[in-house]
Amino acid sequence: MEKQEIQNRFKYRESGKIMTGILGALIYSLGMNFFIVPTGLYSGGVMGIAQLIRTFLVSGLGFHFGALDIAGIIYYALNIPLILFAFKIMEREFVIRTLITITTVSVALSLIRVPMQPILEEDIANCLIGGITCGFGIGTYLRAGSCGGGLEIVGVYLMRKMKDFSVGKMNMLVNLVIYAICLVIFTPAVAIYSIIYSFFSSFTIDKVHSQNIRVEAIIISKTNNKLIEENIMKKLHRGITYWNAQGGYTGEEVDVLYTVLTKYEIDTLKRIVYEANPKAFMVIKEGLSVDGNFVKRV
Repeated sequence: MEKQEIQNRFKYRESGKIMTGILGALIYSLGMNFFIVPTGLYSGGVMGIAQLIRTFLVSGLGFHFGALDIAGIIYYALNIPLILFAFKIMEREFVIRTLITITTVSVALSLIRVPMQPILEEDIANCLIGGITCGFGIGTYLRAGSCGGGLEIVGVYLMRKMKDFSVGKMNMLVNLVIYAICLVIFTPAVAIYSIIYSFFSSFTIDKVHSQNIRVEAIIISKTNNKLIEENIMKKLHRGITYWNAQGGYTGEEVDVLYTVLTKYEIDTLKRIVYEANPKAFMVIKEGLSVDGNFVKRV
């Protein structure tokens, strides 16, 4: 493959991921403004914190914003320092996709009018439909190699620093705090229905986005192998093993590089390999069972 052809192919894939991420962000925002916000329920994570701040400004301090739901604006403001932090610890493409997703969510939440009354009569129905809709939207942009920012960024960083840490554990802890606040300052029903919404949302996310499907990659290359190795460790933060081999047909010396990663990192791996050596040969196999020091990712 020519280098220009490789670059064009990756640009096309990246554009598709960005569009899919925007679609997922819009679906999530529709679920929030149509089903969750009118019912007076609260999300988890940074969005839940943004909703609590909005409630404090409106109900506690008496600010009025008309039909505008400022939770999206607060959500964006809370994510700005986290995005700046992410540029230092994560891949550039991932951070750009995440920034676009966060921006889409913030704008959509601010522009989509919230109904005066819940669309469905029963609160449990709004929890169910809202949870499924929001979860489907989140799962969609996660499958596109993006994320909603917030705690996921902090979680990935801490996960790289602490062996037994996971994003799920941190989300659970923060959500417990948010729903405990809801229980104290609102009615028990608000906290209970918010937890039910969170359950349905998380369940749908898991169905749409298989989070850590592990893959092994075998790279057979003759040139620029040191550059490939360095970029895999630098950009993907993955270990790599390599050994010398000999081509059965040509008899030429080649290097075989082996690494394990998640399927959402495959495109980045391909870019690293083919930019260094367009004639490299790769074998990628999904569905591994990995034991030991393997870093999970969102």
